Amino acid sequence: MPLPDAPAWRIALPHTAAAVPMARALVRTALTEADAPADRDTAELLTAELVANAVEHTRTCAPIELVVELLADGCQVEVHDGDPRPPGDLTGPHDDAHPDPWQEHGRGLLLLRALSSGCGHRRTERGKAVWFTLSARPAAVPSRGPAV
Repeated sequence: MPLPDAPAWRIALPHTAAAVPMARALVRTALTEADAPADRDTAELLTAELVANAVEHTRTCAPIELVVELLADGCQVEVHDGDPRPPGDLTGPHDDAHPDPWQEHGRGLLLLRALSSGCGHRRTERGKAVWFTLSARPAAVPSRGPAV
């Protein structure tokens, strides 16, 4: 659930490979500025996977939109593109449980399912949005010092 009055970051990205580093930078900046409790490295990785998939697998050349929202217990990231076709199965049984280690592709949705608290997609007026949520990082446990 979005926080009341929490900022949302939105940016239109080009439908090119240049969108990936731009998206990573926006997610890191948004989560750092807001001191969000979600893991920034994981958010960057999963965002890069979604944006790369949108660039590679959508047929339209329309810009891709990235949306980052803070949640009470983490964050949600959405990547909007102009293609209404689903991105693959994000919630059911998975044929890609063991991707070929020699292939460059095929791990994005596996990473998304494994590292996020939740993920999915929905249709939009202009195509679809693929999203993931990350829960808050566990609080650091203070060390008790060296054992004597």
